[in-house]
Amino acid sequence: MRLGELYSLDWDRVDLERRQLILLRTKNGTARVVILTEAAVSALKELWQRRSSTSPHVCLTRYGEPMISPRAWFELVMQEAVKKNSSLRDVTWHIFRHTYISRLVMAGVDLRTVQELAGHKDIKMTVRYAHLAPAHKLAAVDRLAEYRREQEMAKRQEATTLAFVAA
Repeated sequence: MRLGELYSLDWDRVDLERRQLILLRTKNGTARVVILTEAAVSALKELWQRRSSTSPHVCLTRYGEPMISPRAWFELVMQEAVKKNSSLRDVTWHIFRHTYISRLVMAGVDLRTVQELAGHKDIKMTVRYAHLAPAHKLAAVDRLAEYRREQEMAKRQEATTLAFVAA
């Protein structure tokens, strides 16, 4: 999800039973449904327990008030995280979208489904986001070598079978 989509989310757009969020206002101007993982559902259930009776918003400040600046909140959280681990210095909210999309692709999810899950109008944008880890690319090339070995073995078995039948 985009930062603005998450922080403008109201509880009436959350369906925990179906594991969905219904986004009415998105960057590309169309409504879309976000499918939730079990971990996301658990986190939302925890937020539900701490929700404010005076606010419809899912994401609130520690004081139970709507966030005026989600970006500022994220920057504060990241400042604390960087103090604990300096390698997080360059982490931005948007990196999470890239990671989500790349991991879907590396898990074998087809690009059309990834496009829909990401909320991209154009599949070209999905392809731009779908960075593959070097190890994933190496594994793909190794699969080609494995495929060739399997083909050669099948040919040898076929030749053995034909020789056996001919004898």
